[in-house]
Amino acid sequence: MSANPLTHFDAEGQAHMVDVGEKTETRRQARAGGSIFMQPETLTLIRSGSSKKGDVLGIARIAAIQGSKRTSDLIPLCHPIALTKVSVEFEIDVERNAVHCLAIAECFGRTGVEMEALTAASVGLLTIYDMCKAVDRGMRIEGIRLLEKIGGKSGHWQATPEK
Repeated sequence: MSANPLTHFDAEGQAHMVDVGEKTETRRQARAGGSIFMQPETLTLIRSGSSKKGDVLGIARIAAIQGSKRTSDLIPLCHPIALTKVSVEFEIDVERNAVHCLAIAECFGRTGVEMEALTAASVGLLTIYDMCKAVDRGMRIEGIRLLEKIGGKSGHWQATPEK
């Protein structure tokens, strides 16, 4: 019988938290990103800082960082991780009426930080939606994905660039 590639299930198919006790502590980093698309007028409000709720991207950055720190509270089988760094950047894309988010999470530990980076990107984009929904309920969040992970037993992995 071959080992189950889905590590969050035991031999009987029951969900469990993966035992990382024997894993080596290493520096780990993950980058994740995604985008939110909107009406041109909504993007203008964000760029000008004239949203009724204030600095949309500044608040979204803080929310993303906070979200990354709460990942194990949201995703049932994630280990709580002592993050050493979380950074979140937003890029305004006028041509596509979008805001792109890049989140980077780092730790020195026994398990990776992919979920923390993905959570940061998701929460950051959701915060933009929340802050601007009064003027544009049709915004679309798309393309949230892991872009790169470094460290751990499996080493370095990088996503194939989108075309």
